Amino acid sequence: ATGTGTFITNLMNHLPADRLEYKYLNEIHANEVEILPYYIANLNIEYTFKELTGDYLGFPNLCFVDTLDNMDWKGASGATVQRQTMMNLGGVSEENWIRVQEQNEKPISVIIGNPPYNANQQNENDNNKNREYPAIDRRIRETYINESTAQKTKQYDMYKRFIRWASDRLDDDGIIGFITNRAYLETRQDDGFRKIAAREFTDLYMLDLGSDVRRNPKISGTTHNVFGIQTGVAVGFFVREKAKLGDCNIHYARREDAELATHKLSFLSAATLGSIEFQSITPDAKSNWLDQSYSDFDQLLPLANRETKFAKGFNEEMAVFSLFAMGISTNRDEWVYDFDVGNLRDKALFFADKYNELLDNGDDSDMPVIKWSRDLRNEFRRGRRIVYNDGNRIQSLHRPFVVRQHFADFTMNDVLTKNHYEMFGDDLRGSNQVVCFSGIASNKPFQTLAVKQPSSLDLLEKTQCLPLYRYTADGERVSNITEWGLRQFREHYGNDAITAGDIFAYTYAMLHDPAYRQQYEIDLRHDFPRVYFQDDFAWWAQKGRGLLDLHLGFETAEPWPLERLDQDGVTPKRAILRADNERGVITLDEQTTLHGVPTEAWEYRLGNRSALEWVLDQYKERKPRDPTIRERFNTYRFADHKERVIDLLGRVCAVSAFTTTIVGELSQRSAIKQE
Repeated sequence: ATGTGTFITNLMNHLPADRLEYKYLNEIHANEVEILPYYIANLNIEYTFKELTGDYLGFPNLCFVDTLDNMDWKGASGATVQRQTMMNLGGVSEENWIRVQEQNEKPISVIIGNPPYNANQQNENDNNKNREYPAIDRRIRETYINESTAQKTKQYDMYKRFIRWASDRLDDDGIIGFITNRAYLETRQDDGFRKIAAREFTDLYMLDLGSDVRRNPKISGTTHNVFGIQTGVAVGFFVREKAKLGDCNIHYARREDAELATHKLSFLSAATLGSIEFQSITPDAKSNWLDQSYSDFDQLLPLANRETKFAKGFNEEMAVFSLFAMGISTNRDEWVYDFDVGNLRDKALFFADKYNELLDNGDDSDMPVIKWSRDLRNEFRRGRRIVYNDGNRIQSLHRPFVVRQHFADFTMNDVLTKNHYEMFGDDLRGSNQVVCFSGIASNKPFQTLAVKQPSSLDLLEKTQCLPLYRYTADGERVSNITEWGLRQFREHYGNDAITAGDIFAYTYAMLHDPAYRQQYEIDLRHDFPRVYFQDDFAWWAQKGRGLLDLHLGFETAEPWPLERLDQDGVTPKRAILRADNERGVITLDEQTTLHGVPTEAWEYRLGNRSALEWVLDQYKERKPRDPTIRERFNTYRFADHKERVIDLLGRVCAVSAFTTTIVGELSQRSAIKQE
């Protein structure tokens, strides 16, 4: 992955003149698998040598090979680059095959690069998936994934593959210097990676350049990121001294997210490794390097875990809730959600017809009308058709306090599983109460919201769901609170009258406690929530029921008496939907404003927005991203929904104000004292 040879040409500029020729001929190696950059790299490297020495000398160590396929070196196991295969690649000669073999026989003590970052293609319609690398991926499973405690890991992204390859290829004493995605520094799914890296190296120097736009939406990739991208960037030096393995020192330095990219680049151009002030890091018990927690979180009652979810008997339950599930992930929200029933039907029928037409023709092409995803392609290859049925149209909570019509077809929704049917019955319309909360590795502050119908994965952020009830295969509704959970509460409080509903309400109140959220802020980013025993169970359960009534019944809540002002003679030309928090005013369009929003209503926030702002945001007029929907089905106009939105805003305003009041009471009674 040398690209056009930039790393090699820069390296040559730093080598002693009296050693350059020897190293050029014997100790510098580069690989590239794309034919055009391969030839450009060759020209650049040879030209740089001539510029530095005055003599032309061909570079003998540039190989046309996919580095990740080349695992045929001493002591390694896995795939071998076959001679005939290499000779067939672009007409490359046998000399190239010999170069690869010679490289494989060399000890390699320094590996540098800027490997690709993509975990998967951005759009399945690109049909440009990362290819599989069985040998490297096996090594990743044996190491990073095997040591991870995360429920789901995404370790087959390209930069992880290159780090795994380099870690295996590096000599007993050596250094890897890579510029990569910064995610491995702190994400939960990378706990296994961090654990293995600490075993395989003696010193890790991590320069965190930050500016991950997804984690910090207040910054801009083009302004703050050194590469002008949304993905955060880190420079990592992985140092190995075989004689010292087993005692890894982790050194960490960072640049602020909001620092301008130009300033970061200026710093990098002038800094030496010795001039950077690194802090020493000792991993915690969960292999966290950053955002370490020193709380008693692990001693609290677990609300949910995989062991209990898949328990075969009561004696294996070790969590309060039996079933938990993520929100529904469609991967094509614009196709399966809509405020208008007729438009949703038209979209779904159109999509189904086009998809089934491809299926009938046996054509797995990339028709742009189809919003492809990995799961939909898999369904296509299984021959599964999309059959439109009005019975599959349900109401879902798409965003906080925003209900949309939803075509809940199994094939058109990527993650619509038996877990969702277990929560809401075989028609997804069963009666239930569900506590939703933001999932592991969320970037926004912890948030929770109770719902009574299916909800989107993006209802909050990486939404996870804890239902009060479960539906059996026979359609019977049973409690989702485990016998183990009931026993913990009844024994602690000495009260056998405590019910599953009481525990459910108590849990909801606890998750709203500001002191709890502050105390366990870091833990809630890394793990599912846990709860502890407050002094007055009945009081907390009562407050939880109050919150449940507000949030589950928001559509029928008594509206807050907002004052509506309409300008006579004004015909609105556009939707504005803007909130003025300081003045307590909501502007809907050029004609209508709502006045008298109480201050406490803005204080009820879900993530980075107040509940009112979520409603305003979701009813704005936007140009659909999908070109087919933009051309054929862009029928939404705020004016058609204006009166309903005004009514909804009044009800959400009341819900917000009363929620803020209850949350304040929780804060006063919490066993945790806020700082």
